Amino acid sequence: MKKTLLLLVVSALALSGCGGKNGSADQPAEIQISDPAKQLEAAAGNEFKIIINANPTTGYHWELMNELDESVVEFVSRDYRADTPQAVGSGGVDVWVFKAISPGEAVITLGYYPPDLAADAQQTVTFTVVVK
Repeated sequence: MKKTLLLLVVSALALSGCGGKNGSADQPAEIQISDPAKQLEAAAGNEFKIIINANPTTGYHWELMNELDESVVEFVSRDYRADTPQAVGSGGVDVWVFKAISPGEAVITLGYYPPDLAADAQQTVTFTVVVK
């Protein structure tokens, strides 16, 4: 059940930007969900994204669970993008942006936490990033 839920939550890999099909800023973003089963690769100096389903209207939220090896990757930002059309209770995606610093391998683990701040993560997802 937990693996099935995980597969529903994350399904495809996204390493590049979230621009429209034609690369135009005027077009809606084409978003792909990141797949933790696939190793992420990034060139040193470039940014990469992890995009994962989220629904903050439920009170659940994603957080980093491990310290990053900042000699390899650095956290840049996180942004929530709601599904369209927006409706009460509908979800969206969290877009996590990281910067590849220097060659090496890093592990990024995200935990999906319930509204209760004292509770443990209800789900975890681990991504392996290779910086070249």
